[in-house]
Amino acid sequence: MRPLSWAVLQQLQDGVPIVDEPFGEIARQLGVSEEEVFACLESLEAEGVVRRFGARIDQRRCGITVNAMVAWRVPPDSVEPVGRAMAAHPEVTHCYERSTVPGRWEHNLFTVLHQPDERSLWRHLSALSAESGIDDFVVLVSGREFKRVPAARILPVAVTGSRSER
Repeated sequence: MRPLSWAVLQQLQDGVPIVDEPFGEIARQLGVSEEEVFACLESLEAEGVVRRFGARIDQRRCGITVNAMVAWRVPPDSVEPVGRAMAAHPEVTHCYERSTVPGRWEHNLFTVLHQPDERSLWRHLSALSAESGIDDFVVLVSGREFKRVPAARILPVAVTGSRSER
């Protein structure tokens, strides 16, 4: 990626500035035009680097207090179809495969769900289990939250090079 792309991402990772012209403010901080910031964002979106813009909501303050990571033991030849089926459910926010530790940890598919209460969580887990035919799973419900930040952090990068590199 170009230096400007890294710099724009670094500026946006903590949110859009709450000012009358937020992208103008980002442009000012980076020493480029607002049009360059928009062009950069359009390019990042076309490349799939930026998937969407949205508000970051404190789910606990909104009443969504049950957060669970669920580890499923799925036969290796079924991981792809089961993973895709589970990922298609709107209540599943994350779904990914992980390696097992033979003899110690055989669960290989992980989902994350956020629900208002445990009853809702178990209703959805029962549906996922019935649909997938997978009944071997472990539910890890979150307790106290110590840290929650975006998954990836962009470290400061100097915007260097000619305008054509941006």
